Order: sequence, then structure tokens, then C-alpha cells
Amino acid sequence: MSRSRSQVARNGGSTSASSSASSPERAAEDDMDFFTAQRNDSQSSIGIDTLKDMTMSPAPVQRHVSSPISRLPPELLIYIFSKITSSADLRSCVLVSKTWSRNCVDLLWHRPLCNNWENLSNVVASVGSRDCYFPYNELVRRLNLSSLNSEINDGTVQTFVHCGRIERLTLTGCVMLTDLGVRSLIDGSRGLLALDITGLDSVTDYSLLAVADNCLRLQGLNITDCSKITDESLVAVAEACRYLKRLKLNNCSLITDKTVLAVAYHCPSMLEIDLHNCKQITDQSITALVSRSRQLRELRVGQCNLITDNAFLEIPSHLTFESLRILDLTACVQLRDVAVEKIIETSPRLRNLVLAKCREITDRSVLAITRLGKNLHYIHLGHCVQITDSAVIQLVKMCNRIRYIDLACCHRLTDLSVKQLATLPKLRRIGLVKCNSITDKSILALAKATPEPRSKPQGPSFLERVHLSYCIHLTLQGIHALLNQCPKLTHLSLTGVQAFFLREDLIKFCREAPPDHQRNVFCVFSGEGVNRLRYYLNEDLPYDPEGTMYDDRDGEDGETDQTVEMAGMMHATGLGADDEDMEDD
Repeated sequence: MSRSRSQVARNGGSTSASSSASSPERAAEDDMDFFTAQRNDSQSSIGIDTLKDMTMSPAPVQRHVSSPISRLPPELLIYIFSKITSSADLRSCVLVSKTWSRNCVDLLWHRPLCNNWENLSNVVASVGSRDCYFPYNELVRRLNLSSLNSEINDGTVQTFVHCGRIERLTLTGCVMLTDLGVRSLIDGSRGLLALDITGLDSVTDYSLLAVADNCLRLQGLNITDCSKITDESLVAVAEACRYLKRLKLNNCSLITDKTVLAVAYHCPSMLEIDLHNCKQITDQSITALVSRSRQLRELRVGQCNLITDNAFLEIPSHLTFESLRILDLTACVQLRDVAVEKIIETSPRLRNLVLAKCREITDRSVLAITRLGKNLHYIHLGHCVQITDSAVIQLVKMCNRIRYIDLACCHRLTDLSVKQLATLPKLRRIGLVKCNSITDKSILALAKATPEPRSKPQGPSFLERVHLSYCIHLTLQGIHALLNQCPKLTHLSLTGVQAFFLREDLIKFCREAPPDHQRNVFCVFSGEGVNRLRYYLNEDLPYDPEGTMYDDRDGEDGETDQTVEMAGMMHATGLGADDEDMEDD
């Protein structure tokens, strides 16, 4: 016969004490707020006191009704379920009980998995069904069909027309979609916050005008490679969607200053804008955009070759852009030192700066960049052929937190620059493609294999990616030392380095060569290929890789026979000093 409630109440103290004694000890994280404590608190001690009481009752129904998990408030259950990352596990939770089902079905359908055709078919069947326990079409918030981009067409998406609460719609690369399918998804989607239709070349202004009419809360728009879209629809979007924060218009060749000016005047919350290869953009719109977008964090205007110094010189002198972190000016060929100086003056907290192929800039620009100090993490000066050792040395001294630096085709640089770069404590990636004057001395400095006299012994390098293609003076011994001293190395490019691409036993560890003019001299090691090359050299080389590889007394002037031979080979394969840096990241 079961005990009365009063008996249970009188025994509560002892039961609680025994429960405390048998519970796991309090962990260090227990002092934290519960909602940030653990990823999945399946071992939580909440309700353990009463759990002991419940197990004393022989009535199974009573145990179920008053189980600890049933007492948790819905918001706590939802939080616990939100830590489950597996869709299969969430589905199992849905099947446990009505309470669990009600509290985790939203999480399961918030972003339905459509990574293969079978899953997509199941989602379509559930969304389109009218005889369901839950209104699944109203639960979908994020829809991503990019995994099946080659199979998605206008008919496929018709079922999702009834999902009127979608907030994020990703259709990247769904090239078979037309305005009919895209517009059917947009019409009525009043809550849409982000739309990505990258690569949908058949989409026109018709679809984006629907965005302007329906999606007034839109914050992110990516229409990269949508080459048929014009100013007409984008101006309408800018005027209607005033909460717009992120805009990517890469390779939209029909866009002009009208679009950028509309964004500048109607979208005051703009954080990121990408205008790469929008070749009709001029100084006027860039000046207005930068001046009015005070929260702007990222600006990319690469390949916009109509931009001149005036785009930045016309910015009012009293303005400072503390939020700007990333600026990409790739191939803005008319930019000169005076523009770079203005940029640094107005954007003192730049973290990433890309000036690749800005051939007019000189050491004067680099000296201006040094004022960024510890804020600078990423700097790309590839093809800035007027830069010399003195500027690079000063850059390293002033900006000692650089993690990535690219100096490809800066042919005036010598070992002096690379030795200074090797002192950067956080350096992870370095590009020295076609820096023809560097030798094994640079490589050993990067490997930190030969510390300076009276300095502390240096540990292994933390370099992860090194680009040394067409550095024709490098030898096998130098690269071997680099491999042994850089255990984190995952990418090493040595295309055109004669000591490697002529060795059949070494190129077998390379990745497959591309079908272009570099094929005969291609030599790039990535991932496991780097580890296999290191193991092979350590096992099979007949010399000591730690031995002396050069004599400091050797002269550095004059051109060796190897240099002449390599130059002729580069000419024969069609590779000149002005060629693009063809390295793959």
C-alpha cells in the first residue's frame, strides 16, 4: 500500500540529503549561468530531490506525470533541445511525447535539411500536406537549396510558395531557376531578412522589384554574377529596404553610380558592400557611400578601374571612420600615394588592406600604412613593383601583428625583407611569388632554423601557407629545412622552382596540374601532400638537411647559369613578369 502524501512530506528531508550525497560534485562551470553552462545538460541535477520521492511510488502513472523533465518550463526545454545538432536526434525527441514534440518541432523545421533529393522530397511532402499535426509550412524560417543547385527548377520550388514566414532564402547556383520561380518565393514573404541568388544569370529586374514590394525588412542581398540586373530594380530596393546592411553586387556589370548613390542616401545602416568588378562605378558614388555610411565595416571595390584619388580626397576632412575594418582596392590602377595616405588618416583601425596591382603606389604608401600599427592583420601588396626593402622593414617593425602578407611580383625585394618578415610572431601566410632575388637565406629565416647570434633559441615556425613559385634561386635543401621547421604547414607552392618541378620523385606528391600554360612547371603541395613530401625527404635524402646550405661569403651579384636557364624556360611557357599570380588558395 502506498504511503500518504504526509509521510512523503515528513521523509522529504532525509530523501533530499541522500540525493545530495549521491549527486555528482559541483563542477567548475556550475557557477556560470545555466543557459551558458553546458552544451547539453543531460546530467543536470535539477529535480533530483523529488525524483527519489517519485521512484518510491509504485504507481507508474504517478511517476510519469510528475517526472522532473515534465516540470521544466517550455523555454528551458527549448533551450536544451537547441543544443542538439543532429536532425535525427531532434526527430527522435519529437516522437517522445506531445510536450516534447510541441517544444522541439520548431527547431527541427526552422531550417529543414535539403542536402539531397530524398530529404527534399520528404520536406516537400510534409510542407504540402494539409492533414498534419503541425502547420509545417509556417515553421520554416531558413530555406537553403544550394546543395541541389543543378536540379532545382521553377517547378521544384512551387511547394514552398506556402512558406510565408521564411527569413533567409539561399538559392546559390540554382541556375535553372528563372524569374517565375524566384518571384513566386518572394511574393508574400514580408519577413524575409536575407536573400542569396548568386549565379542566377537568368534573373532580371522583375524579381528584384518584387523584393522592393514585399521585403521591407530585408537586411542582406547577394546578387553576385546576376549580370542582367540593372539600376532600375536596385534603386527601388535601396529606397524600399532601408534596413539593408549587407549588399554584394560582384560582377553586376550593368550597375552604375545610380545604385551606389541610392544605397548611400537611403540605407544608413550599411555594414558591408561588395562592388567587385562593377566597372562603371566612379569617384562620385564612392565618396558619397563612404561619407554617409558611418557604420561601414567592409568595402570592396576591386577591379573598379575608374576610381581615382579623388574618391577619397573629396571625403570631408573632419570625418573619421572608426568602424571600417576591411578595404579592398585590388587593381584600382589610378590610385597613388596621396589616396593611400588619406585612407589611413580617416580609417585608423583598418585590419585588412588590399592594394594588389595598384602599381602607382611606392614606399610612401607603405610608410603611411605603418601608422595602423597593431590593428593591421592582413596586407596585400602584390604587383606593387615600386616597393623596396626599406619600406617593408619599417612595416614589420611598426605592424607586428600581421598574420598574412602578400608581396608577389615585388621584384625589388631581397633577403633583407624576408628576414625581417620572419620576425613577425603571428605570421601564418606569406606570398613571395616571383620575388626572384630571394635565396635560401630567406627560407631559413622563415623556418627559424638559424637564430641570430646572442638571441634566444627559436621554436618551430607557425607558418601555414607559403607561396614561393618562380623564386628561381631556391634549392631542395632550403625547402627541406622549411618543411621540417614548419609542422603546421598545409600549403606550399613551388611552381617554376627548378629544384622541384624537374624531379619526378617529388612532383608525385603535388596536386593535379591545371590545364593551362603553367602545366609543365606546376608544383603545388597541399594538405596531405605536404606531409608526404616531408616524410619522403626525411627518409630518402642522402644529405643532412640541418647542415650548412650556403656560405655567407658568397657574392650575391651576377646571374648564374641556373637563372638564365630558368628565365628562358619561363619565357618558353609564356610566363612574364606581368602575369597574374596564379596561386590557388
